[in-house]
Amino acid sequence: MNIEKLLGGFANVAAILTPLVAVLAYSRFLWERRQKRLRLESYLREQKLFECTGQHSFLHLVATLGMFEADIMDASYRSKVISRNVAVDVAGEPVRIVLEYEPDDLEKELPKRPGRGQF
Repeated sequence: MNIEKLLGGFANVAAILTPLVAVLAYSRFLWERRQKRLRLESYLREQKLFECTGQHSFLHLVATLGMFEADIMDASYRSKVISRNVAVDVAGEPVRIVLEYEPDDLEKELPKRPGRGQF
C-alpha cells in the first residue's frame, strides 16, 4: 500500500513536469533558430557594408559560420533582410544560389559595427 501511494505521487509529479519540459525544449529550439538567423544577418550585413560584394554562396557561409546548409537556408527564408539570388555563368546558366543582405536603408545600418571609424 505504501508503494502504491509512492508510485501515485511520482505519476502526479511526472504529469506536471512533462509539459514543462516540453515547453522548455520548444523555447530552446526557437531561441536557437533565432540566434542562427541573427548570426547570418549580422555576418552578411558586415560583409555588405565593408567589402566590395555582399553576395555569398552556401559553401562560403557553411565554412565561415559553421552552420549546416539547411540551417542557413531556413534562416534566410525567415529573414526579412536577406535575399536569395541565382548566380549565372558566362553562358547564362544558373550555377548556384547566393545570399545577400538587402536592408531598406543601408546608411542606417552603418553604426552597428563597433571599432570602425564613421565618416
